Amino acid sequence: MKRFIVYTLSIVICFVLQSAMFHYIALANVMPNLLLILVVSFAYMRGRITGLFLGFFSGILVDIIFGNVIGLYALLYLLIGYFIGFTNRFYSNDDYTLPIIFVAVSDFIYGFFYYIFEFLLRGRLDFLFYLRRFIFPEIIYTVTVSVFLYKLLHMINNRLNARENEEA
Repeated sequence: MKRFIVYTLSIVICFVLQSAMFHYIALANVMPNLLLILVVSFAYMRGRITGLFLGFFSGILVDIIFGNVIGLYALLYLLIGYFIGFTNRFYSNDDYTLPIIFVAVSDFIYGFFYYIFEFLLRGRLDFLFYLRRFIFPEIIYTVTVSVFLYKLLHMINNRLNARENEEA
């Protein structure tokens, strides 16, 4: 139950920070994707099912507030969380480089599929422009923020694990 409350609060806090605070400090007109960092981090630390649920609920929240079509963001975050959850077997408590790489790869995949669904299907074919203008700057900004946010999420996960071990 504690873990569910922590996950819910984490989703809400990251969503509010992403949509309210980082809007004012956008660099190159892009913002870091905090919800993607959250989904990738917990999917890497906890596994497929956690990544799937966090991805779905993060995506559905973005869909409800910002989406044109309900389900697009939910599907993207859900799939990213699920597939990154397979990397849980490589999880090491002291490794900080692998999750940062997963965040970068996930952000590229997210940006690529977002381009396909939002631009390519509408006839906008200039992928290289979109890649230079939006995908690469967002990857750089998201990876920079994920260095700090992952450490915080890792600490939260370790405390939750310690409390669960004490109770058991």
